[in-house]
Amino acid sequence: MGTIHLDLFATLDLVGQAPGAPDEDTEGGFPFGGWQAPLFDQSGGEQVAAGMRGLDALLLGRKTYDIFAGYWPKQDEGPDGGIATLFNSVPKYVASRGAPNLEWADSTLLGPDLVTAVNEIRDRHENIHVIGSLDLVQSLLRERLFDRLNLWLHPVVLGIGKKVFDGGEVPANLTLVEPPFTTPKGAVLLRYALAEGAPATGDMTARS
Repeated sequence: MGTIHLDLFATLDLVGQAPGAPDEDTEGGFPFGGWQAPLFDQSGGEQVAAGMRGLDALLLGRKTYDIFAGYWPKQDEGPDGGIATLFNSVPKYVASRGAPNLEWADSTLLGPDLVTAVNEIRDRHENIHVIGSLDLVQSLLRERLFDRLNLWLHPVVLGIGKKVFDGGEVPANLTLVEPPFTTPKGAVLLRYALAEGAPATGDMTARS
């Protein structure tokens, strides 16, 4: 069975809305679109690219799909050509309650039963990445339909915007799979694997 990676980019107050561009997502009057750009550097880009190695499918929400479909097919010859070639060549699966026009090559709309559809994708692919797609992420968190959580934290607080954990999360244990990576600009990458069981509790005052 394939591995589902959640690739999330967040502020210190865990806002994940519109990291890439000012007009990416203005829902709710969000005024900070593109907040990640000033904090992104070469070392962060190298880590993002390294994390995509082995990717053989994308699982995206409708909004993120539309953003990607409008950008990546035009980037084959640009500085992001390597990732563009990868994204353009792999199957794309889109979760949407509507009937979107999926013009990006090799794109498929998932059926209404998300759990069944995602498990079928896992049977077909080795490394499925969910990038952004905050509404979809809430459903995957709720159903524990993920295996890895790759969380970028950036040194900025916004106080407004959609969060990466926004009502979908359920109690879960996670295991750090490698030491945190920190960029020169202070962004931190935390790579976790979903673990068995529910969170344990204890009494800090009982220490001897």
